[in-house]
Amino acid sequence: MDLRGVRHLAIIMDGNGRWAEARGQIRSRGHRAGVDAVREVVTECARAHLPWLTLYALSTENFRQRPSLEVHTLMALLRRFMINERPTLMENAVRLVTAGRLHELPPRVLAEIRRTEALTANNRGTTLCLALNYGGRGELVDAAQAIAREARAGRLNPEDIDEAALAQRMYCPSMPDVDLLIRTAGDLRVSNFLLWQISYAEIFVTSMCWPDVRRPLLEEAFGEYARRDRRFGGVQGGGAAS
Repeated sequence: MDLRGVRHLAIIMDGNGRWAEARGQIRSRGHRAGVDAVREVVTECARAHLPWLTLYALSTENFRQRPSLEVHTLMALLRRFMINERPTLMENAVRLVTAGRLHELPPRVLAEIRRTEALTANNRGTTLCLALNYGGRGELVDAAQAIAREARAGRLNPEDIDEAALAQRMYCPSMPDVDLLIRTAGDLRVSNFLLWQISYAEIFVTSMCWPDVRRPLLEEAFGEYARRDRRFGGVQGGGAAS
């Protein structure tokens, strides 16, 4: 699979519930089917040597506002994924990291996440970041609070606060900016996802629901990315902005 220059792919995995409802099934069946898509996408990206893959697994809004039974199902699936997918992650040299307010997750789930992070910490292939109980605005608030605490303690001069200082206090300071953002299930919004990191990301939207995503969709998105003219605020051909 040709990555076409993409170093960081981020995906808003949407449409599990709609996928199930379209088949006359309960929503949890869609979440279970979505795990298969995660496995294939992670494996394909690892085999293609993608440096960084971030998956929007659970937003803060979903965690707080979805029906308790659905959240319980998601937590059970997440815990099972952490246990069952360890061999696949190790086989493909995938390093797992996480972003979000994980301290709010159930302790049994968090424990398995930390075990998988520790197990894969020395892997040198694709870095897989799962955004869990994540919100882009929340990440910015948490980073700003960290800066305020350091400034109050005298460890940081307010005049030294710049973009780099804020970036260093994000959930994953080593995370590169997103090159390509894929959103499934057709909605045209970023849903509070990686607001800092997607500033110049190319966005690819598909009507396909997440459980149906496989390698051909990735290849289509990478091909579309290669045809885009990324100007980063400049004009076509790389000149200065006017």
